[in-house]
Amino acid sequence: MKKILILGSTGSIGVNALTVVREFPEEFEVTGITANENIELLQKQILEFKPKSVVIKDISKAAELKTIVNGSVEVLAGEVGLIEITRRGNYDILVSSLVGFAGLAPTIEAIKLRKRIALANKETLVAAGEIITGLCSQYEAELIPVDSEHSAIFQCLVGESKNEILKLILTASGGPFLNKTAHELKNVTIAEALNHPNWKMGNKITIDSATMMNKGLEVIEAHWLFKLPKEKIEVLVHPQSIIHSMVEFIDSSIKAQLSMPDMKVPIQYALTYPQRLYSKFVETNFPKIQKLTFFEPDFLKFPCLKLAYDAIGTGGTAPCILNAANEIAVDLFLRGKISFLQISNIIEDALNKMELKSHPDIETIFENDRQTRSYLNKVYN
Repeated sequence: MKKILILGSTGSIGVNALTVVREFPEEFEVTGITANENIELLQKQILEFKPKSVVIKDISKAAELKTIVNGSVEVLAGEVGLIEITRRGNYDILVSSLVGFAGLAPTIEAIKLRKRIALANKETLVAAGEIITGLCSQYEAELIPVDSEHSAIFQCLVGESKNEILKLILTASGGPFLNKTAHELKNVTIAEALNHPNWKMGNKITIDSATMMNKGLEVIEAHWLFKLPKEKIEVLVHPQSIIHSMVEFIDSSIKAQLSMPDMKVPIQYALTYPQRLYSKFVETNFPKIQKLTFFEPDFLKFPCLKLAYDAIGTGGTAPCILNAANEIAVDLFLRGKISFLQISNIIEDALNKMELKSHPDIETIFENDRQTRSYLNKVYN
């Protein structure tokens, strides 16, 4: 039985991961779960899965939860609690599904313990890809992607040689604004941006999908996961979200992984790899689908995607700055402080103003992230 620690158990990925665990009670045991502040859902998860320890990032909420559980489960608090629960090592697989830069530090702790990391927190590789991949090699830790696109590529590459890859093709749904003009994006509302046509996700990643920054972050993640230059990573808009990504090989053959959009599929694969276990989370009925369509992305309408490609070329701390600026900009938009189109402007501003460092160490990454957020909060809040 594999022991699982889930960072972000009350978020979309965490809830889906627990659904997979529920489907295979003889395969998995949940030893720990963490949440930001949703203690109501966390209580239900504690009752069902009986973890030994839980973490609440919101310290005041942690005090409230301690009173409620009355010693039946250990309650840790804050970022210190996140580090502590990952550092203990009483798990086989870490499901890293925290939102944003917050996932970096605990993931590093799991890598140092040579654990398998089911990585749903793409910002970890975006901000510190060179460091993370180096640590995985040093400590022989497994990094299995959970994002549907990277899981698809990972599956397509099983048994294949890296030298025979011509290019990776990351598919994108196009988000809620695929059919809007650039002019029409000037006045889109928060509610419109959160209305994704295919996927049910948290607010931050849904806005990232609307700006196509999500795909940009995935390009950076793929660059580090599969050790390929940006010139070999292509984005293709595929509104049906049936083909999750593809790999084209040097002999013109193309492999693809397909299924109806459901995050439980790549989560299960990350937990059970190299095995596949029988499940019926989704059924893919091709006669009902009828057609699959594809478009080139519009870099002028979605400048965030171009900013991400450029950040790979710049290298060093540029992706870290990009990620921090995006998190700040998305938060500002969700709070009604800026318009939708200002998101990319703020990111570009940070990339132009912040000092770039080449081949940074982990302390430089954390400092660069802090400085970027501090600058933007002073200017835009």
